Amino acid sequence: MTLNERAAKLYALAARLYVRDVILLVGRLLMSFIFLHEGMTLATHFDGAAKAMAAQGVGLPLFVATIALQLGAGLSVATGVLTRLGAIGLGLFCLATATLFHTNFASQSELLNFEKDLAISGGMFVLAVAGAGRISLDWLLAAYLQQRRRDKDMVAALLAVENQFSLEVRLPV
Repeated sequence: MTLNERAAKLYALAARLYVRDVILLVGRLLMSFIFLHEGMTLATHFDGAAKAMAAQGVGLPLFVATIALQLGAGLSVATGVLTRLGAIGLGLFCLATATLFHTNFASQSELLNFEKDLAISGGMFVLAVAGAGRISLDWLLAAYLQQRRRDKDMVAALLAVENQFSLEVRLPV
């Protein structure tokens, strides 16, 4: 068996087992965890976090929007509902965070946070291109809507056939 034949068999096995979709699910969960955790932490410690953010120049409306983005887009990525949109939002958020708050490269910690934000942003953009995969609420919703459309088309076809074969019955009077 050649190397190409072995690769083809492995690819076919992986496709049958939905390995790609399982990996996308695990990746989505891992990437969304940091945003869900941070959003919950900010929300549960709202007063202290708002003061700390104000010291960084972040006003209250932007702070609330940050919490909403982290929780909303984090849930979006984790559950697979509007995953691409959530991933783009979080990717842009990470780019903004890196370029606005982690630019003191003299500090090793700030440089590391800058690089992490860039890496997370890149991962989110890859997810935006790849999509959520089959193990997602988006996939279930799309399948449901397709079934509804097929049902609607079937009813329309049956009604059309019924209208063609109308039977006229006359009673002798």
